[in-house]
Amino acid sequence: MQANPTPTSPLSLLWDVFCQVIDNFGDIGVCWRLCADLASRGHSVRLWVDDPSALQWMAPGATDGAWPAIQVMPWPQSHDATVLSNLTPADVWVEGFGCEVAPELIAACTYSTGSRGQKDQKFPFWVNLEYLSAESYVERCHALPSPILHGPAQGSTKHFFYPGFTLHTGGLLREPDLLARQQALATQDARSRWLEQHGIRWMGERLVSLFCYEPVALSALLSRLDELPGPTQVLVTAGRATAAAQKAATPIGTLRQVGLTYLPALTQVEYDHLLWICDLNCVRGEDSLVRALWAGKPLLWQIYPQHDAAHIAKLDAFLDVLNASASLRAIHLAWNSTDDRQRAASIPVLDLQDWSKTVQTARQRLLQMDDLVTQLVDFVRKKR
Repeated sequence: MQANPTPTSPLSLLWDVFCQVIDNFGDIGVCWRLCADLASRGHSVRLWVDDPSALQWMAPGATDGAWPAIQVMPWPQSHDATVLSNLTPADVWVEGFGCEVAPELIAACTYSTGSRGQKDQKFPFWVNLEYLSAESYVERCHALPSPILHGPAQGSTKHFFYPGFTLHTGGLLREPDLLARQQALATQDARSRWLEQHGIRWMGERLVSLFCYEPVALSALLSRLDELPGPTQVLVTAGRATAAAQKAATPIGTLRQVGLTYLPALTQVEYDHLLWICDLNCVRGEDSLVRALWAGKPLLWQIYPQHDAAHIAKLDAFLDVLNASASLRAIHLAWNSTDDRQRAASIPVLDLQDWSKTVQTARQRLLQMDDLVTQLVDFVRKKR
């Protein structure tokens, strides 16, 4: 891949997306989906990331230039004067979740080499892509400008761009071909073939995906699944979910109708497929929540726990958006609790049919909104 990717049409833009990986792959997961979606629409993207290791399984070939129009850039190079002197200026900067652009890169883009000391009129349009939340402040803060008052970018403006669940937010990531791809995997035969390709023997039992941190209510959830009519197979994702399942307090041997299958790390595309074929999806963080909504199946969301319980307010706001029933609220509160006392008693009877209707209703409403990339591109073009 070329060191400086070039937009493929006059309407295309060159985007610099900045990502610092905190933990749990959520930051890089969202940023990579953004990059891939932009590239699929004819834009060119440089992804500046401090830890690209997760891309090895999330998007194989990404760091080797195998994805057209996307170049993965090592974070230290954004501080390297030699690299920056040969860098084609981007049209747009996107700071993922408030990570800060290197001052050396800002300085390199602020002043043109041909007119020392003069502001470059091609300074990138600057966007801070914020975390997803259903809380009321999102509508108030979405698209607000933030003047830069100090440093080499003084006089420029950064804009906040908030993903969200309402018309007055930036929407959710959703590729233009998502529904068509999902429909192709909607039949029982397609479901069976996908499972077979991944070495999973399926006899028609209920399927549950498990992508979580370490929920104290995991044992209780497995017990509730065991009470449902018919067998259940839990497909456990690699990493923390596998460790949590293996340490679950309820001995697996006491479960009569629930079996656990441990999966290897899945690409983002294959993870989507997993969500589409399952009857209940346990997800965590931001990226997988959005993908579970598009899957349209009953879901159980675990937010990254915060010591001051601030995550509960965020959870309540999301459940309000879903217009969640009492049982769906109860299981979410139990699933997100960090109190290990009486967890079994707090898990309600699983009402998958009711939860399915709730998610399907929310999904249909969200599909009426423009997706995040469509809104972001329109926003940039209007403001530039």
